[in-house]
Amino acid sequence: MSKFIIEPHFRLQEWVADEKGYFRAEGLDYEFRELIRSTAGQHHNKANQGAFQSIEKGREANVSCACHWTVNVAASNGHAKLYADVYSVAPSGIFVPADSPIRTPRDLAGVPISVGFQSGSHYSTIQALEQFMARSEINLTFEDGMLFHRMSQLIEGKSPAAALFNGPYYLAEQLGFRKVIDTSFMIAAMIKGTVEPEDVRRYFRALRAAQRDIDLRPELYTHYYKNEFPEQFHAVMDTRSWGPGERIVFETYSKEVYEQSFDWIAEHGIFAEGRMGAGEYDRSTISFAAE
Repeated sequence: MSKFIIEPHFRLQEWVADEKGYFRAEGLDYEFRELIRSTAGQHHNKANQGAFQSIEKGREANVSCACHWTVNVAASNGHAKLYADVYSVAPSGIFVPADSPIRTPRDLAGVPISVGFQSGSHYSTIQALEQFMARSEINLTFEDGMLFHRMSQLIEGKSPAAALFNGPYYLAEQLGFRKVIDTSFMIAAMIKGTVEPEDVRRYFRALRAAQRDIDLRPELYTHYYKNEFPEQFHAVMDTRSWGPGERIVFETYSKEVYEQSFDWIAEHGIFAEGRMGAGEYDRSTISFAAE
């Protein structure tokens, strides 16, 4: 039987579970693959390509994740199965330079905001800003691509505003960039191909143990952010002041939540006609809780 493939995804839990031996303690025969820092932050760094395109192309990990909107559409098209027994929530926000004249969410009308195409920052930025302005005034740009690249563009003064989450969110705060509005969003887990249900349970039991440790003493684990950041940023990072980032919620991602988020995507026309898939919860999801 092949090893269970684990890839971290901009969060702390996998790093904590790996280095504290929680995966091994659960009896999980696994391989840990890091694709973010090892490629200097260039993994999936392509303009107008984001989370959905990486899922469509095929990810290597047995259990992966992305914003729930994208996972819903990918699962409805048969690219993966949404794992309905858990979800997570990521802190995110729209940041501007300290000396920017932008002070309120309304001031962002017409301003180019760097987001990831069909990724969490894309949807959550719209969701947050449409309370303050017409959709036609929300000016999203996808040219800066992947999370670390758009963070870099903001830091270097090449972007007037950027949507950031987890580690990059905290670095922007640390460096004095101003958060104009919170845009927190849900992240869904997904299953690739055929996996042993017990391996998935082992994986998430290990993450639950890691989540408990992070909840109890977050300051002991924020240094793991450096395991993902490209080395060019390490000299300016002081992770002692950073927060715990994404939190895994061990509750059901329900049919009602799926349908509401699916309807929201359709209403906003983010995917071209015919690309939304079936949109049926029972066909798109998988659960091992009752087995």
